[in-house]
Order: sequence, then C-alpha cells, then structure tokens
Amino acid sequence: MAEADAREPDAPARRRSWDGVAAVIAALVGLLALLVSAYTANVQREQVRAQVWTRLYFARSDIDRTLMVVNKGVGPARVESLSLYVDGKAQPDWDHVFSALGLGPQNGFQPSTLNGIVLAANERLNFLLFERTEDWNAFRDRAQGRIKLRACYCSVLDECLLFDQRAQHHGHGSISAEVTPVERCGRIEAEEFND
Repeated sequence: MAEADAREPDAPARRRSWDGVAAVIAALVGLLALLVSAYTANVQREQVRAQVWTRLYFARSDIDRTLMVVNKGVGPARVESLSLYVDGKAQPDWDHVFSALGLGPQNGFQPSTLNGIVLAANERLNFLLFERTEDWNAFRDRAQGRIKLRACYCSVLDECLLFDQRAQHHGHGSISAEVTPVERCGRIEAEEFND
C-alpha cells in the first residue's frame, strides 16, 4: 500500500506533463493550419490573377487598311490612357495626326474610340479604318516610323501595364514596344489622344 501511495502523487505531475505536451501539439497543429490557409489563399490569388490576365497588342493590317488593337489576354482590359505622337509630338486627334504627316484633311476614314474603353478577351477593335486603299497607302507610307503610341491599361484587379513604343520601332505589320507593369495609369492631360 505504501507503493500505491507513493505513485499517486506522481500521477497529477504526469498528467500536467501530458497536458503541456498536448498544448504544444495543439499549438503546432494550429500553426500548421494557419500556414496551409495562407498558402491556399496565395494559390487562389494567383489563380484569379491568371484568369483575368490581359495583354493588348497593337497592329496594322494592309489587307483590312486598318490600325487595330487586340486583347490577347484571358480577361478584359480597361484602357485608361492613350497618347499618339508624330515625330515625338503628342497629337490631340486624328485631324492633327494627318496634318502633322502632311496629308491634309481626310474624308475616307473611320476612327473608333480607344481611350477609356474596355476590350473583352480576344476582342479586336479597328481604331482607324480607311475606306480606300490609296488613302491607306498614303497614310501608311507617311506614318512609317513617325507615329508612336503610348497606352496604359488595367485588368479587373487593377494590375496596370504601360505600352510605350516611343523608344521602339514598327515591326512587320505589328507595332512593337515594351510592356511594363506600373502601379497605376497616370494621365498626362496635355498628351491625351481624343480619337
């Protein structure tokens, strides 16, 4: 009986020891659950970003006699700002562009508004279309290497990209430029193009 009495005082101490171990295990499980939750949230955020990724491409088509923009992304693109330059000078509208190119007033063209629009995924917009081939050829020949475009656009998650070809060149039918992520699209009112 003396042995049984001697073991009984150790039982509460052992129970406290196991309670401490259980508390540490519970804390570790809670920390692991928090880490898994944070990782899952990060993966979900990246999946959402991938589902609304947007990329605009600007091009010209001799067959269609047009300057166009195409959204090659999987989400919509909101054009926040657009500037068009001829020989490095910002132009406010197409009439000024034609004048700067030495073409004079044009009647046989159809402009479309690009500044401030939303382009759906895989949508194409002709933002300048000529009715007659000879007018298109005159414009294309005079504009070659002289017209530069700056456009800033954002995804639905407000992740913004700046397309600026002032330091770039025109490729074979496409208008190339670096696309740079920016915090937000700033507007330079004096340089905004109002097509």
